[in-house]
Amino acid sequence: MKGNYKFLLLALLIAFASCSFTSKKFEDPDKDKLLIQLITYLLDQGHFEPKDINDDFSTNVFTSYLDNLDPFKRYFYDSDIKEFEAYKDKIDDQIKAYDVSFFNLTHERLLQRIAESKTIYTDILEKPFDFSKEEDYNADYTKLTYVANKREMKERWRQQLKFSTIANYDDAVSQQDSDIENAEKSKSKAKKSIKEHESQARLETKKSLDELYEYIEDRRREDWFSVYINAIVEEFDPHTFYFAPEDKERFDRDISGKFEGIGARLQKKVDGIVVNEIISGGPAWRANELEVGDQILKVKQEDEKEAVNVVGMRLDDAIKFIKGPKGTVVTLSLKKVDGTIQDISITRDVVELEETYAKSSIVEKDGKTFGIINLPKFYISFEDYNERNAASDIKQEILRLKEEGVEGLVMDLRNNGGGSLQTVVDIAGLFIEEGPVVQVKTTGEAKEVLNDKDKSIVWDGPLVILVNELSASASEILAAAMQDYKRGIVIGSKQTYGKGTVQTVMDLNRMVRNNTKGDMGALKFTTQKFYRINGGSTQLEGVKSDVVVPDRYSYIDIGEKDQENPLPWDKIDAADYNVWENYYDYDTTISKSKERMAANEQLKLIDANAQWVKKIRDRENYSLNYETYKKEMQINEEEAKRFSKLSEYQTDLTFNSLPYEMKLMDKDSILMEKRNRWHKALAKDVYVEEAINVLNDLKMTYAIKNKVANSVKN
Repeated sequence: MKGNYKFLLLALLIAFASCSFTSKKFEDPDKDKLLIQLITYLLDQGHFEPKDINDDFSTNVFTSYLDNLDPFKRYFYDSDIKEFEAYKDKIDDQIKAYDVSFFNLTHERLLQRIAESKTIYTDILEKPFDFSKEEDYNADYTKLTYVANKREMKERWRQQLKFSTIANYDDAVSQQDSDIENAEKSKSKAKKSIKEHESQARLETKKSLDELYEYIEDRRREDWFSVYINAIVEEFDPHTFYFAPEDKERFDRDISGKFEGIGARLQKKVDGIVVNEIISGGPAWRANELEVGDQILKVKQEDEKEAVNVVGMRLDDAIKFIKGPKGTVVTLSLKKVDGTIQDISITRDVVELEETYAKSSIVEKDGKTFGIINLPKFYISFEDYNERNAASDIKQEILRLKEEGVEGLVMDLRNNGGGSLQTVVDIAGLFIEEGPVVQVKTTGEAKEVLNDKDKSIVWDGPLVILVNELSASASEILAAAMQDYKRGIVIGSKQTYGKGTVQTVMDLNRMVRNNTKGDMGALKFTTQKFYRINGGSTQLEGVKSDVVVPDRYSYIDIGEKDQENPLPWDKIDAADYNVWENYYDYDTTISKSKERMAANEQLKLIDANAQWVKKIRDRENYSLNYETYKKEMQINEEEAKRFSKLSEYQTDLTFNSLPYEMKLMDKDSILMEKRNRWHKALAKDVYVEEAINVLNDLKMTYAIKNKVANSVKN
């Protein structure tokens, strides 16, 4: 009943929001103007911190929009920009008047310049590059200015193409040098000349660009209009975003981890639409007829006589024909990998993306058993909370691990970008008796405290939370709550991502009565900020780990504070909560972990590697003379060799799948391979190793307290 109640409440809230927004009529006959009208109204009425749409706003949109269209400044000329600048302080007026003339001008000019650039790069790549010439290339495109004429444009393209090609050339030469060292291979392969390597390198560069331009040419006007709309809405904050219809489908799939279809990932290539991956457990996998590399030629529905030819079709359009409701049959005409033509029929079904879902493993160390749960995101079905979601899956994994007698639990939230607010509240409730988990604030309203009201505790043993700089949003809520309760020890980066805001996704079609304009897409916009139960915000500051360990992101700017237009940090009053009292000496355990980490040679090497990665990323100038380029690459390779020991690191931990999963793997070799790769990675993971050490310390102190309590009773 608990899940049904939550789902009913969610449905009522959505219905109320929809009714309140649709009290205003939105009926503009022009779809572009209607979209601007809908979005600006929603942001003005519903955004947590609405912006004044004024001249400053206009200037910011102007800059970010053109940067998004032409980041490498290889399409537009300086004359184009000067023409566009007539609108620089008028975009705000156009937004208010639902006027799209600025977009129309830039869109038409962009298509013209893209067509011209295809001729430019094709012409340049028909002629050999001279890699003996002394020449430098600056890769910092943010410092580029727009070119004045066609000669300068061609020169810009030439430098960028030469930079791409010299890398391909170096790969080819290095590979041949490696083959020559192997006597058997050198006998079977004729040595290529410098001229042949250079020619092949240019072909590789052209192939990559042709594939890019095929994607660009597939984009419709509405796709480019989405770029303009997002330049507007992202001025409000980094997480306010417009989803075109196809993007909304992807968002729903990613947040729920499932969709209805055949269970194959497709890729658009020059020669057609090709199967890139068969999703384990899906209909295509079960039928065992579709193969990676098969090209899809035609698609036929079960209720239609004629098949639709998808050769040359946009990938997104082809996918619409291939996907469909559970239980329906689709027939695919294929050009198989061996060149034969074959028709196969597949009954569509619900496809679950296994990599989205929680997974767990048993960890053994020195005769003791622990558990680790990896949660990639806080997934949920917004249509029905009773369907598979992160909270119910985590609970099930904990119960399974308890059956195996684990003495401590690691929750791995590294790289988890967040998801559903409700699921994180429910997951936190698995570790505490009852109490507040997170505080939520809406502009102009009193704060709301989201509580765990279930007194039962699913896991009352030692707990460690693993995080890094990419742990965001819901991950930060869970880590912060466990830290504030002193329920678990947080190990990871200096701070997590720093996203302390809540977004609502509004289906724009619900706001239009008698919609004849087609699918309007959806708007995700920031409506609330959340706060720790101690009153502090995670916005910008994130969650600071109890035990800080370096990682590959330590010196790279990737957090919320490094984004454009983030909302500020602030603080509210703390909620009422009681600190967890079942650990014997929480602070001593943290101190012992810090001492181990400070003396850990692997972590010292990881920190040095992170600094080196930062240095490589910040590099701007490259030589286009091959001898100089090669020497620079060799220096990098020599520097990189000292970090080779990172991959050689091996813990003394043993990882095993749970019994239920072992049975699944007997029938699913793909799942077995995925788990084997995961376990192999975990066995080399110094962070997991330390998490187990901490659990072992907590287990010992936890046991001491229980032992003392029992002796007092006796």
